This record gives sequence, structure tokens and C-alpha cells, in this order.
Amino acid sequence: MVEDVGHAKDGAGRALWTSTIAFTVCFAVWTIFSIVGLGVKEELGLSDTQFGLLTGTPILTGSLVRVFLGVWSDQIGGRRVFAAVMVLSGIATFLMSYAHTYPQLLIAALGVGLAGGSFSVGVAYVSKFYPAERQGTALGIFGAGNIGAAVTKFLAPFVMVAMGWQAVAQIWAGAIIVMGVIFLFATPEDPDQKTRQHGGQKRA
Repeated sequence: MVEDVGHAKDGAGRALWTSTIAFTVCFAVWTIFSIVGLGVKEELGLSDTQFGLLTGTPILTGSLVRVFLGVWSDQIGGRRVFAAVMVLSGIATFLMSYAHTYPQLLIAALGVGLAGGSFSVGVAYVSKFYPAERQGTALGIFGAGNIGAAVTKFLAPFVMVAMGWQAVAQIWAGAIIVMGVIFLFATPEDPDQKTRQHGGQKRA
């Protein structure tokens, strides 16, 4: 049987656009400390060093977990991993609003950083729907989801001034958890995972 070279797999468009929206939400959550960190610093009286560590922790976590998340995406499917990342980082973001000490915030920041790992999951997931010659375009569209950082920087200050930094954390947490559930039910299984399921194959 000749492979249909150059054509995207079934469900490719749905996978791409849903993943792009999900990545936008993830990036918005991943950068939340760039805004709420100012409110936290004032409330807890943090030093510049403490503030720098707090805002940098999610970025560090997101960068480090990308390798593991990418491997897990190949093993158990990007759709499940992507949804899990969103829900777990959403829970951490919500709990952050109830943190009253600096160590508690640092622990929450570690969980928030999971949202940054969504990049490697999305790349692994989306790329499986497209042939090599179309992956550049598809992944370029997906990568545009980093506009989520701009969404946070534009909207979060208004919410924080009106309702406090805790409200920003809770609203952003709700958004990413809802998006995680939508993603799980709105996206198709990637072709490799579907083949393994139907054929009983296991990745070595």
C-alpha cells in the first residue's frame, strides 16, 4: 500500500487549532508571576533576591520538564499528557492563591511551571498529524501560542488592580483547567498512538 505522502492525517486541523489555543492558555499561565509577583512582593515584603527566585522558578521548571514530557508524549500519547499538564498546572495555580508564606509560593511556582512544558508536548502531538514537508507550517502556527504571555501582561494588571493578585491566579487556573478538559474531549488521538492501540503495538 502506497503511503499518502504530503497529506495531513485525519483530524489534523482540529488537533492543530485546539493545541494552539491550549498552548496560548498555557503560556498565559506560565508567565503569570511576571504580573502577580509584584503584588506578592509587596504583600510579603520580599527582597529583590526572593522576588527574582520566585518569578524565575516557573520558567526553570517549564524548561526542565520539557524533556520528560516529550518522552511521555511519545510513549502514552500527547493528547493525554497535554491535558494532564494543563489540569495539574491549573491546580497549582489555584493553590497559589491560598499561599501565605514564601516557601508555599515557591512550591506552587514549581507546579505552575508545568504549563511551560506544554511546548514539547504540543510539538510532539501536532507533528504526528503532518508529513515532514508541512510540519514547519503547522508547528509555526502552534508556536504562535506564545502570544499567551502578551494576554497575561495585558489583562492581568487590570484584574489585579480590581480584585487582587489572588483573583488573577484563580481566574487563570480556572481557564487552564477548563481548557484541559476541552482539549481532552475535542482532540483526536495522534496517529501513532491510534496505531498502537488498534494494532496492539507497544513502543520499545
